[in-house]
Amino acid sequence: MKFSELNLEPALLKSVERAGFDEATPIQAQTIPLVLAGDDVLGQAQTGTGKTAAFGLPIAQKVDLDEPDIQALVISPTRELAMQTQEEIQRLGGIKRIKAQVVYGGSDIGRQIRNLKNHPQVLVGTPGRLLDHINRRTVKLDHIKTVVLDEADEMLDMGFVEDIESILTHVPNEHQTLLFSATMPKQIMSIAERFMKDPQIVKIKSKELTADLIDQFYVRAKEFERFDIMTRLFDVQNPKLALIFGRTKRRVDELTKGLQARGYNAEGIHGDLTQQKRMSVLRQFKNGELQFLVATDVAARGLDISGVTHVYNYDIPQDPDSYVHRIGRTGRAGATGVAVTFIAPNETSYLRGIEDLTRVRITPLKPPTAKEALHGQVQAALKEVANIAENQDLARFEGAASDLLEKYSPEELAAILLRSMVTDPSSVPVHIAPERPLPSRKTSRNSRGGNGHGGHRNGGGYRGNRGGNGRGDHREGGYRHDRDRDHGRRDGGNSGRSSRSNSRGNNNHGNRGHEGSGKRQFTIRKNND
Repeated sequence: MKFSELNLEPALLKSVERAGFDEATPIQAQTIPLVLAGDDVLGQAQTGTGKTAAFGLPIAQKVDLDEPDIQALVISPTRELAMQTQEEIQRLGGIKRIKAQVVYGGSDIGRQIRNLKNHPQVLVGTPGRLLDHINRRTVKLDHIKTVVLDEADEMLDMGFVEDIESILTHVPNEHQTLLFSATMPKQIMSIAERFMKDPQIVKIKSKELTADLIDQFYVRAKEFERFDIMTRLFDVQNPKLALIFGRTKRRVDELTKGLQARGYNAEGIHGDLTQQKRMSVLRQFKNGELQFLVATDVAARGLDISGVTHVYNYDIPQDPDSYVHRIGRTGRAGATGVAVTFIAPNETSYLRGIEDLTRVRITPLKPPTAKEALHGQVQAALKEVANIAENQDLARFEGAASDLLEKYSPEELAAILLRSMVTDPSSVPVHIAPERPLPSRKTSRNSRGGNGHGGHRNGGGYRGNRGGNGRGDHREGGYRHDRDRDHGRRDGGNSGRSSRSNSRGNNNHGNRGHEGSGKRQFTIRKNND
């Protein structure tokens, strides 16, 4: 469906055209008419599907430019996602002169207060900093018409539910609520029951949870051999832009140092880095100045980076929903992607849990040999040589080249060149400390026996050398749920919230003691689309 068919006003259609979009994505085509009609919407969509425009365009259309108060509030789990959302809304509403402001923790609140005096119509923020502004009375929400809960399952995992409830007490009872989540566990439905009225459901079919354009593989590997296998895969698959996920901050640091020691262009991000450092690394990755970005789940939340060709799960996530979030960062906008997950012999049940959720059989991948890795490096070197020959001025080296040809044969010189460009990664020893094994997990599919995965798709070959293309421990070994330092304090830093439980315990969030308090009418009407 084209955007011109969605009853958007000319100014917004012009913004969409300037952004280079013509066809609406499924989430946009189904959501925009519902939001324009004033319905509450419960949307299943992960980052990268166009959901920001799905709620941003109708919000921009409904904004009253003559009213100086905040009319729409978008609550995001992380500062990175909040910033991206504010930029997108500002871009979409630019021609209409809509003002969107972002507030988040870890940044100068004084500057944010000064910016808020410009009377934005749309406010985007992380829960903790929004509460700070509300308590300071620098943000007033009594004219809010639309509230968006973005990445709701992520906010649930990070323990933000009570903060969200506190924020919503300052919002008028009559308002529109839009909730977006990559997955729809029971806890999300519970949130919808408390916060929404007769929501329309826009749901991605289960088969679309992991895109068809992503080739998904798993590699069985013990801890001590995993790093070498991964770097050999790099040489074979030659990723253009790759994300590597580690379970803890220590893991991310060790992987980053190990990759750098072996000559790979890599940096890492996690919750202990300063905001300035994190933003600098992300900027380099987005600009293609880094080939590999190593991250924890918490640090990577909300990242919307185009061009990611490969995702490597060095540690399999403990929670299948995290797998969906992780690999959803590749295979976007019609491009192909590759996801490789490493599993220990005792982690098969976690793999099967992922397959149960996504309804996709993940293909076993045989670890590449040293010979295959060398071949991959040589092929990459040959491409680089061809690129230099085609694009570089070589005339000034002709004299020295003639001298070399008198001493060596062309074959010898070519071999010397390739030898200088190809390295043996195993010559640099790297030790990655083992992590505590995941707890044993029973599964209803234990009766399958063996691997139960073989012989489909690419038959376990090294698909993915396209050249272009856990929530395991969200606490990251120290922070309660990291919260992206939204409040700038460690666990227990706010005695007023000390009763909040962050124990997920096998995906059971509980009702957090809020059932029965101020429920709104809840009736789900599914779309017939």
